[in-house]
Amino acid sequence: MVTWQFSRFDQIAVRDWYAVSTLRVDVFVMEQNCPFQDNDGADFDAWHLLGWRQDGGQRELVAYCRIVDPGIKYAEPSIGRVVTPRSVRLEGYGKILMAEALRRHDALYPGVANRIGAQQRLEKFYQEFGFETVSDTYIEEGIPHVVMVRNAAVVPAQAGTQSRVTHAP
Repeated sequence: MVTWQFSRFDQIAVRDWYAVSTLRVDVFVMEQNCPFQDNDGADFDAWHLLGWRQDGGQRELVAYCRIVDPGIKYAEPSIGRVVTPRSVRLEGYGKILMAEALRRHDALYPGVANRIGAQQRLEKFYQEFGFETVSDTYIEEGIPHVVMVRNAAVVPAQAGTQSRVTHAP
């Protein structure tokens, strides 16, 4: 079961943010061999969705993304920094995370599209959630990316796992 924490940056406990930043660096910098400045300033203007799993008495961060406010990265809100640790990657947490993120997006911004900059290798993954590619391939930090948009009318895929919410909305 995943317990969801959904908070603005200033509401996240220091130890929880440490887990987030460690996961982001582990995957986006170390695993993908891509030295870049992960702290891009957008975290202050975003909702952060953290998915926690209890495992043997320990709480483990198994999923994370942020929903950046409209007007910061794009005119529309933008889901980004979508990440799961390698240790749980084949357990479906990525799909569970995206379904929950889109549910949260729709509650925060009803009737508003979502625009993302996606790694091109994940294009099919995002298409499963109603995103359509709207750009040619471009290189960001040495990795091929595409811009994708999910129109407001699209209903997100349903996650097949139980979850519990700890913060609103």
